[in-house]
Amino acid sequence: MPASPRPRKTSPSEPDELLIGALLRVPAQAIHRRIIRGLNAAGFDELRLPHIAVMLYPGPDGARPTALAERAGISKQAMNQLLGSLEGLGYIVRRDSADEGRSRVVRFTKRGHAAFAKIYDILLEIEREWSAELGSRDFAQLKRLLTRVWETPLVK
Repeated sequence: MPASPRPRKTSPSEPDELLIGALLRVPAQAIHRRIIRGLNAAGFDELRLPHIAVMLYPGPDGARPTALAERAGISKQAMNQLLGSLEGLGYIVRRDSADEGRSRVVRFTKRGHAAFAKIYDILLEIEREWSAELGSRDFAQLKRLLTRVWETPLVK
């Protein structure tokens, strides 16, 4: 009789047992929460965590809603709800595309550009803090390795 497979642990008991999904997800979620707290503190107090799906790099400016939905990994309907919310709050407008007939594109308003600039500032602050915590050499290596992964077919 063949040996039965080892049962999987539901939670790792040692940090080196964490899988890559958790190792990338937890810091990303922390960054997203930090961005929202920073935006709220800077006067963009109506923005919430779900709005991050729209505001992620490279931002929505000039993108079609379907492309934004695909980038965020959510349905077109969910993206349109987020876009409607951001439009109602004065961060974006949806306009007909000049070069694609009936297609619509998203454009930042002045307030949207200001919020996106603040996100950049918050991310620079996070990078300084992480570099101080990890050491500049290790932080630079982390960024190099993540850039290498980004440039591979692994993330397609």
